[in-house]
Amino acid sequence: MAILHDDTYRQISELMYDSIGLSFNESKKPLVSSRLAPRIQRLGISNFEEYLELISGNDDGGEFQMAVDLLTTNETYFFREPGHYKLLEEELSRTRPRTLAVWSAASSFGDEAWSTAMLLADLQQQGRIGDGWSILGTDISDRVLRSATEAIYPEDRLRNVSPERLKRYCLRGEGPSEGLAQINPKLQGRVRFGQLNLCRPLDDVGLFDVVFLRNVLIYFDAKTKSDVVDRVLAQLRPGGLFFIGTAEGRVPCNTPLQSLAPGAFRKPAA
Repeated sequence: MAILHDDTYRQISELMYDSIGLSFNESKKPLVSSRLAPRIQRLGISNFEEYLELISGNDDGGEFQMAVDLLTTNETYFFREPGHYKLLEEELSRTRPRTLAVWSAASSFGDEAWSTAMLLADLQQQGRIGDGWSILGTDISDRVLRSATEAIYPEDRLRNVSPERLKRYCLRGEGPSEGLAQINPKLQGRVRFGQLNLCRPLDDVGLFDVVFLRNVLIYFDAKTKSDVVDRVLAQLRPGGLFFIGTAEGRVPCNTPLQSLAPGAFRKPAA
């Protein structure tokens, strides 16, 4: 097994920070080593130094993106932090918007975006929101976005989805596909996915009424966190709802926010 030396770890950390804003302190060295070492072995590369040279070059064959994928993939599942969805339902039931744009800004494998789509489809059917709603899911990882677009999941990831919603919005696999579920094509028409680096300008992403930025700020240092949050909040309409992970603490930003619940905020109306 290749050994990740301190100097090489520092250079990998600097590359990730300079390129996409990911911040890895000394405590993350074992994580970086454990996630990249199997890839190095699979490529037939003898050490981390050669791998660093590969991902630092212009002709990397897509390996830098692969490294990003390996270092940023987290556990995810449908209706994670259910209190946020309950609050969203209450707010939308109160305001009854005819149109609604939602942004899942760190969408990973798409669980968050599809969970939100199920909720909004229910609210539309009940007449609590109009039919003009859509969801954008973005992430920096190509691999997770491909999975999100395919919309096929192990049933364990849908353990928090009610039986009624599973019946309405999922197609259960049979035979070789047993244990898998695919999101209903009708729901897929409401959600689109695209690659986006939150550390770069977001001018073309559009404006939204609801933004989820959950469980991604842990990858950034304090300054980058503040810059990312302010950049994302610039795309949230006044009066819009903003969600971060409940374990991520205080929102590090200069944009005023009204706290509604742990990890849930409203951008004040202009």
